[in-house]
Amino acid sequence: MSLMTRVGCGSLVALVVLTLAAAASAQESKSAPLAKELAAALDAAKLDSIAAKDPSAPDLFVAALYFPGTQLLVVSAKYSVPQLLNERLTKREYRDVYLDLNGASVPDTKVFIEDPGADGLKAKREENQAFDAVEMGGKRTMFDGDWKKQKLSEPEYLKAFSTADERYAEILAALLAQAKKTS
Repeated sequence: MSLMTRVGCGSLVALVVLTLAAAASAQESKSAPLAKELAAALDAAKLDSIAAKDPSAPDLFVAALYFPGTQLLVVSAKYSVPQLLNERLTKREYRDVYLDLNGASVPDTKVFIEDPGADGLKAKREENQAFDAVEMGGKRTMFDGDWKKQKLSEPEYLKAFSTADERYAEILAALLAQAKKTS
């Protein structure tokens, strides 16, 4: 085997390994450990909802409705009367904050995440399992692994997942900090 052939084969093997590693890391969830930690904190505090101001922007709020062991429904948005939400946060009226954000937030700012299993976002669900869904900027993306059905290319789908997972991790971190203060 000539030196050029060995170098070519070695390069090909390295390229395949790097491609597989990149594809695997694209599907790793930043939100998974945070979602599990938040669910555990809510279980321990016997809470079915939590809300907080978003530390990344003073006019954003985040809230979650928790169905123990089953699902997290999470919303982030601006609210037209932030004083009302600030009062509700002070009184620990977390469910009311969630309902207000989900129903009457500033539409262009709303992020809504459905996390069945309360286990973080996953780019693809196993067969016969519920899938995660995210609505950002008025566009709903279902992370069921079928990007073609949503008229997306695979790179577009993975980019949407990465963006949603990153934002979800930020929201979960804010909610987790609030849950730790509450307990």
